[in-house]
Amino acid sequence: MPGTVGRVPTPSAPTPGGPADPGTATSGRAAALLSHRWADTTLGAPERWDPALRAVIDLVLASPVPMALLYGDDLVLLYNDGYAELIGARHPGALGRPAAEVFGDVWDEPGVGQVLERAYQRGEPFLEREAVLPVDWQRGGAEPAVFTRGHSPVRDSAGKIIGVLTVAAQTTQVTQQLQSLSDFAAALSGTLTLDDVARVTLRYCLHSFDADRVSFVIDDGTAWRMVRRVRGELLDEADERLPPLWRRVVADSPVPVVVAARSGVPSFTVDGQPLRDTAADRHDEKIRALATLPLRSTVIRGALTVGRQVPHLWSPAERALLAASAELIGQAAERARRFETQHGTAQLLQRSMLPEQLPDLPRLRIAARYDPGVDGNAAGGDFYDAFVLPTGALGVVLGDVAGHDVQAAARMGQVRAALRALALTDPRPDAVLAGLDRLVASLGVEGGTQELFVTVVFGVIESDREWITLASAGHPAPLIRRAPADGPPTAEYVAVPPGPPLGLGCRPRTTTVPFRPGDTLLLFSDGVVERRWQDLAAGLAGLGAAVTEASSGDPRALCAVATAAVPGATEDDVAVLAVEHAVRPSRSASMEVPAEPTAPSRVRHWMTAQLTEWQVPEGVIGAAVLCTSELTTNALLHAGTAARVEIDLSAERLLVSVADSGTRGQVTRARTDTLSSRGRGLGLIEELSDAWGTDPTVRGSTVWFEILIPAG
Repeated sequence: MPGTVGRVPTPSAPTPGGPADPGTATSGRAAALLSHRWADTTLGAPERWDPALRAVIDLVLASPVPMALLYGDDLVLLYNDGYAELIGARHPGALGRPAAEVFGDVWDEPGVGQVLERAYQRGEPFLEREAVLPVDWQRGGAEPAVFTRGHSPVRDSAGKIIGVLTVAAQTTQVTQQLQSLSDFAAALSGTLTLDDVARVTLRYCLHSFDADRVSFVIDDGTAWRMVRRVRGELLDEADERLPPLWRRVVADSPVPVVVAARSGVPSFTVDGQPLRDTAADRHDEKIRALATLPLRSTVIRGALTVGRQVPHLWSPAERALLAASAELIGQAAERARRFETQHGTAQLLQRSMLPEQLPDLPRLRIAARYDPGVDGNAAGGDFYDAFVLPTGALGVVLGDVAGHDVQAAARMGQVRAALRALALTDPRPDAVLAGLDRLVASLGVEGGTQELFVTVVFGVIESDREWITLASAGHPAPLIRRAPADGPPTAEYVAVPPGPPLGLGCRPRTTTVPFRPGDTLLLFSDGVVERRWQDLAAGLAGLGAAVTEASSGDPRALCAVATAAVPGATEDDVAVLAVEHAVRPSRSASMEVPAEPTAPSRVRHWMTAQLTEWQVPEGVIGAAVLCTSELTTNALLHAGTAARVEIDLSAERLLVSVADSGTRGQVTRARTDTLSSRGRGLGLIEELSDAWGTDPTVRGSTVWFEILIPAG
C-alpha cells in the first residue's frame, strides 16, 4: 500500500498497576505517539492510564498487524504503524481524534460506525471477513485492498467497557490468488494437448505463487516426462508457443515431483534443501521451500512442484489453492491425454487418405496444401490427388465430403480411391464423375442416410497438347493463372458447368481450355473463399486478385497465396492443389538431414556444391545457403526429428523447402508460423527471399522459400 511509516519499536512493559513512564525504553514512533497531548482527550495523560488499558496500548504498539484502540464515548483513535499505513492520508491527523470525525465520509455506511458503536455500547464483538477500503484512503490512489477486520470491546481493570480494539488482517493476496485460479481454470479449458497444459501451468504457478521454480511431471508409460520453468528465464510470446522442453525421468526416480506422482501424497518443505540430492543445476540447489502436489486424475498420474529460494511457511490458504490448482491440472491433463489419443487416430486416418507423394514430372510441377478446419485437429473430408494416367496425361482432383469426423474422412477415402480406379479405366472426366455419382448414391442407400454431400472437380492435363479437360460436380470452378511472355500475368476462372453434387443424379459436362507453358492451374475447396460475414463473390474476387499479383506461378507459392488470399478465419477445411506448366524442365535434388548437431553444416556444403554445379548466380547461392541453414537448424531444434531438404531450380526461380515430421514426437496443432520462434530466422527469410511460407501437414510441417533468378 503506498505511503510508508517506520516500524514501531516495541515499548517496554509498564510496571503492573503503576503509571506509564514516557521516558522508558520506548523510542521513535512509539515515543512520539506516547508524547501526544493525550491529556487534552478523553483518554487522559499516559501516567493516569489504567493498567489494563496500558496493556492493550502496548499490544497495539508492538503489533506488526494494523491495530487501533478507539477509546471512550467519543471513540478516540490511538493506533500503530500498520494502521497508519492503512488509513493513508488521514494519518497523522487522525491520532487522538474521535473516529466519527476522522471517518465522517463513511461513518454512516453499513459495517462502519454502527458496528463500532454496538461493540462499545453492548460489548458485542464483530468479525468482517471481507472488507474493501475506499481507494481515497490510500496514498497514491492504489487499487482497493481487501481485509478481514475484527472489533472487540476493551475493558478496564474493573471490567467496565472503555473502548474498542480493531484488528485488520490484509487478505488481498489470497483474493488475488482466487481470481488468478479462476483465470487459470479458464486458460486450462482452452488447452488441447499436454504441451498446452504444461505451458499454461508453468506460467500460472510462477506468477500466482510468486515462485522461483515450477516443475510438472506426467506418466509416460514405463517412465515419466518432466518439464520445468525457472523464474528469470527469457521467454517472449513467440517462445511461449514453442513446444515445452520435456525431459525423460526414470520410473523410480527420487525426484520429489516423481515421488509425489507415484505415491499420491502431497508434501510441504518450509525450509531446507529439498532438491539437494536430485538437483539438475544451481537453480534446483537454491530452492529452500517446496510444495509438492500430486495431480488428481483417474486416468493419468502426475505431480506439480512450486519452489522458493527463501524459507516459506505454506499457509492453509495457499495449500488449499495449490490443491485446487493440482486438481484443475489433473483434469486438463486427462482431457489432453484423451484428445491426443483420439487425434493420433485421426492423424493416422488422414495420413492414409492423402497421397504420400505427388508425381514428379519434367514439365508439370505440382504442389498441394491441406489445412484442417474447426480446431485444426479433427480428420476432415477435403481431399486432393494427382496421378499419371495410362495415356501419359496427368489426372488431378480436388473434392469435399461434408463433415469433420472420422466418418467423413472414411467416406472421403472411399470416394478418392474409387475416383482413381475409375480414371485409370476411363480417364474422361465426365465418365469418371458419372461413375462416382452412382457410388455416392449407393453409399447413401447402404448407410440409410440422405446426408451425404460430396462435391468434386476432376481434370486431365495433356501437357504435350497444351490443354486441360475439366468436369465438376457442384464444386467451385478452378482458377488458371496465365503468364504470357509478352504481357503481365492474369487469372481467370474456368467456365466449367458445375452440375449438382454427387449422389443426386449428376450428369457432368466437360470443358476443355488451353494450358500453355507458364500457366498454373489452381483447384481449391470452398473453405478458401467462403466466409460467414461476406458474399462468396467477394471471396472469389479476392482469390483471383491475389493469384494475379503473385510473384511467380510456382505451385507451392500459389498454394500459400491462395490459403491467405481471403482475410479472416474459417471453420471449414482448406485444400489447394496447384499445377504449373513449366516453360522449361526444372532441376531438382534432395538431402535427408539426420537429427545431429553437424547437420546444418553438412546441408550448407551439399547445397553450395549443388547450386555451383548448376551455375546458379553467386548472390543467389549465398542467400539460399544462409536461409536453408537457418531453416534446417530451426527444424532440428524445435521438431527434434530428421528433416528433408529439397531444392528445385527453374529458369525463373530457385525453390527450397525443409520438411520435418513433428515436434519432438508429440502431437501438436498445425504450426503456421514455424519461424516465429526466433526473430533472426524470420528476418533472414523475409529479407533474402522473394516469397516464403509454411505448409502444415499431418506429418509435421514444411517451410519453404523462393528466390527469383536475375534475368541475363
